[in-house]
Amino acid sequence: EVQLVESGGGLVQAGESLRLSCAASGFAFDGVSIGWFRQAPGKGREAISCISHTEGSTYYLDSVKGRFSISSDNAKNTVYLQMNSLKPEDTAVYYCAAGHTVTVAGMHCIGYKDLEVWGQGTLVTVSS
Repeated sequence: EVQLVESGGGLVQAGESLRLSCAASGFAFDGVSIGWFRQAPGKGREAISCISHTEGSTYYLDSVKGRFSISSDNAKNTVYLQMNSLKPEDTAVYYCAAGHTVTVAGMHCIGYKDLEVWGQGTLVTVSS
């Protein structure tokens, strides 16, 4: 079964850090792009970061650039999102997704596998 499972969410205070994990099963990362998305209460879902396992490129939404970092451990089939200097406006449900192409702020993380998988999401709450 093709699956993504996020973990690592929780309640933190402003300025603190969290690391989210996105563990994949049923497929390998070769030829796949992984994206992190979030949906805040009452708002639409936005793409915040992506990594291409084909090109090695990474992209970030301006609002998280310099604070968030995406990385991949191919041996563990896991992608991470390190989130530092968290702000109350980062409060959201965070999702990871795997696909052929993931677009963040007009930039494309490109793969070649015809695949689309979403995780179930993990809640991040940042208190002021």
